[in-house]
Amino acid sequence: MTILSKKDLFSLEKYSEIRNEFRAKVMKHKGNRRLAFNDHAVLYFEDALTMQYQVQEMLRIERIFEAEGIQQELDVYNTLIPEGTNWKATFMIEYTDVQDRKVALAKLIGVERSIWIKVEESEKVYAIANEDMDRETEDKTSAVHFMRFELTKDMITNIKVGLPIVFGIDHDLYKTEIIVPPKVQRALIVDLS
Repeated sequence: MTILSKKDLFSLEKYSEIRNEFRAKVMKHKGNRRLAFNDHAVLYFEDALTMQYQVQEMLRIERIFEAEGIQQELDVYNTLIPEGTNWKATFMIEYTDVQDRKVALAKLIGVERSIWIKVEESEKVYAIANEDMDRETEDKTSAVHFMRFELTKDMITNIKVGLPIVFGIDHDLYKTEIIVPPKVQRALIVDLS
């Protein structure tokens, strides 16, 4: 597992100088790590680079420069870096219209527990969601969920030889599945080393 340390980060001054080019690099990288079920339900697969960007942005926004504050941010975001036997993702329910989003979040309570992966004919493996905190109430779910997909050894072997990966959602009000496109699969295979 690659975890970030203070030596992997830019100072606030240096980050300010390189932010635009670094952001462009990360956005290009993220493009190969995005899996959209539809226009509103998207998985964003995280890794060390995406988390470095998140940490850098938090340090910039919060103007954190003291060692203790930097370490706190690293401790939070390092938990979202895959460990070689899993994938970690941010699941987003995206609506630009506030009222549409409110209606969807009320209907989709529990959606985060219904997201799964399978490879070829393997059994479905459901995401472990929101290990840091509960992100739903009795009235609605959150628009953002953090997920971990723990893969079996057979799944990892089959993924590495290029067998199709399928992600799906089994929510009562939303059932769908999608085959992972080759460019996303290639990006995700790197996380399994």
